[in-house]
Amino acid sequence: MGNTNNEELKEIQNCDNDDIEKSGVEEPEDQSSIASWTRQITIRGLITSFLIGIIYSVIVMKLNLTTGLVPNLNVSAALLGFVLIRVWTMLLEKANVVSTPFTRQENTIIQTCAVACYSTAFGGGFGSHLLGLNRKTYEKAGVDTEGNTPITKEPGIGWMTAFLFVTYFVGLSAVVPLRKMMIIDYKLTYPSGTATAVLINGFHTPKGDDMAKFYFDFSMTYVGAGMICSHLVNLSLLLGAVLSWGIMWPLIRELKGQWFTESLPESSMKSLNEVKWYYVVVAYLLAPTLSFCNAYGSGLTDMNMAYNYGKVALFALAALGGKSHGVVAGLVGCGVIKSLVSTSSDLMQDFKTGHLTFTSPRSMLISQAIGTAIGCVIAPLTFFLFYKAFDVGNPDGEYKAPYAIIYRNMAILGVEGFSALPHHCLQLCCGFFAFAVAANLVRDLNPKNIGRWVPLPMAMAVPFVVGGYFAIDMCMGSLIVFLWHTLESNEASLMVPAVASGLICGDGLWILPSSILALFKVHPPICMRFLPTT
Repeated sequence: MGNTNNEELKEIQNCDNDDIEKSGVEEPEDQSSIASWTRQITIRGLITSFLIGIIYSVIVMKLNLTTGLVPNLNVSAALLGFVLIRVWTMLLEKANVVSTPFTRQENTIIQTCAVACYSTAFGGGFGSHLLGLNRKTYEKAGVDTEGNTPITKEPGIGWMTAFLFVTYFVGLSAVVPLRKMMIIDYKLTYPSGTATAVLINGFHTPKGDDMAKFYFDFSMTYVGAGMICSHLVNLSLLLGAVLSWGIMWPLIRELKGQWFTESLPESSMKSLNEVKWYYVVVAYLLAPTLSFCNAYGSGLTDMNMAYNYGKVALFALAALGGKSHGVVAGLVGCGVIKSLVSTSSDLMQDFKTGHLTFTSPRSMLISQAIGTAIGCVIAPLTFFLFYKAFDVGNPDGEYKAPYAIIYRNMAILGVEGFSALPHHCLQLCCGFFAFAVAANLVRDLNPKNIGRWVPLPMAMAVPFVVGGYFAIDMCMGSLIVFLWHTLESNEASLMVPAVASGLICGDGLWILPSSILALFKVHPPICMRFLPTT
């Protein structure tokens, strides 16, 4: 074990200095003082993570079952963990009880464990694919609807807990071997993970670094992400937004009546895209490849595309299952793929945070596993608090769970196979696949002065799915960085990571009170800003 600790410490000490400097992280004066991985995981830290995880699980579950939209609470988890431990140590000091110092590594472990816990409540599918299996959703989809087979599965704490354990822990093991390649070799930015690391390092800066005091603005998340991502990524996003929303969608609207039914509304699922053992095998075979793709894309663009990969898997497995088992096979397969793929992105963001806070990868993985295990137990219990107390799934009630019926309808469409897709859908898919392969070959096989001008297909694809609204914001971030480096290069190198992280963390810190207000149906037009004291 001693040799292992020395190897991990050596890896931390040998981190690329450029990578650390570009992220705005202050290197510890004495790296030998970094605790071993066993001391980075503490009892007080796990208790704090447990409390934060339970609180956030309740918040996330209610939002999941009411609107279906859940914000990212990662940054606020780091802040809340810092506050709780600081309060605890202050109380011990007043009682003349000596406690161990609170380090950035322990703060990172708390954040990682808490996020892993509450992420299960959201990503577990309690408001989407799992709820789509029950009889109420089956009846809402139409008993006489072609392809809507009467096979249902009512929610249960036992089988839901087992399902979460199987899917989430496989996801943890699938992406761990890629950590060194993604973070150290490829140096992917993972903007949210980087911003969280800068925030945590700011809390634990002994010199009172100015970067830790920079103000947070509550409406500039994508500008901040654009300042951290490379110019090539941001321009690829903009190109994808122009190509999809500026060219393709207007042309497709003109083809209404030719490629798809003229009376079909734009919100229709036709314009989008009993479980047998081999369906599960297919899902598990697909998952590692999709996990790599999602982790790589998240590192470039800060977008977790797990839900979109899950929808593709839902459609494919529903088609494979046919009319007799397709709906259930699609929903369960979607859950397997989505859980595994989502975990890969979340874990890699945490690894990036740990890399920049000099936290042991082993302690990060163990804290993620502990948080996931807690979440796999807490999430079903939290769901049943709402499921038994309220009429979940009632379209006229408060807990509509809107995505449950959407996912079942998508599975029904998948049963119909390729005939349910618009005309020329497969041809377009094959064409863009060929373009992506060609673009990557041109970029990788040509000299850097040529390859750096070739757009990234992975980044171009994001606006097609989630919309092009954020591409301009991220390009604005690139423009700010370019102008700043042009006018004052030395200052820009130091302050760009701090400014970008402040913009991202500002939204993250405000999301917690905003979510609490949303629980009480309060949506005030509030604009807040924290400025450093003089």
